[in-house]
Amino acid sequence: MKFLEKDVLTTGEVAKICNVAARTVSKWFDSGQIQGYRIPGSKDRRIPVANLMKFMKAHNIPFDGLMSGSTRVLICDSDSEVCSTLQRILTDEANYDVRTASSTFCAGMECERFRPHVMLVDVHMEDFDPRSLCNWIRGNEDLAGTRIVAMSSTLTDGQSAALMQQGYDSTLHKPFTVRQLIDCIEVTHAVAC
Repeated sequence: MKFLEKDVLTTGEVAKICNVAARTVSKWFDSGQIQGYRIPGSKDRRIPVANLMKFMKAHNIPFDGLMSGSTRVLICDSDSEVCSTLQRILTDEANYDVRTASSTFCAGMECERFRPHVMLVDVHMEDFDPRSLCNWIRGNEDLAGTRIVAMSSTLTDGQSAALMQQGYDSTLHKPFTVRQLIDCIEVTHAVAC
């Protein structure tokens, strides 16, 4: 089952991921250890994936059960040729689920719909404020698991360090090889888990 493709999980699904009984998950929920909600008119519980990830991280529960399914990658670059090339490569070579955005507005819309695991962001897009995007993502509970990689051909070590201070998870210097790109995504995504 592809748990990371869902936004909300049942107690049974959470139990499978955490390798515990569903009753245990219900106890975590009822005691407030894991946040979620009840279905109106029912006793059924639902737990958002972002809340589950926080809970698992806080309790050192391995993320192995959550990692089934394909990695979702959002590419944000105003150069449509770069977007289409990266999308094709990542889909064909790594079997990722990839979407693209050519503006900050489109990136925000795609984040809300697609909930990417990793975002590749060209920090030199027109009308783009790297700090604002990062603050918005970090302030959105639904995107708690999203990792952000800054891409640029002109980043200095100081600029890379500044982006990391702002909340970016990694930087990738253009031009890069396919292997460097996939390795960066894998390492960055693994850190989230």
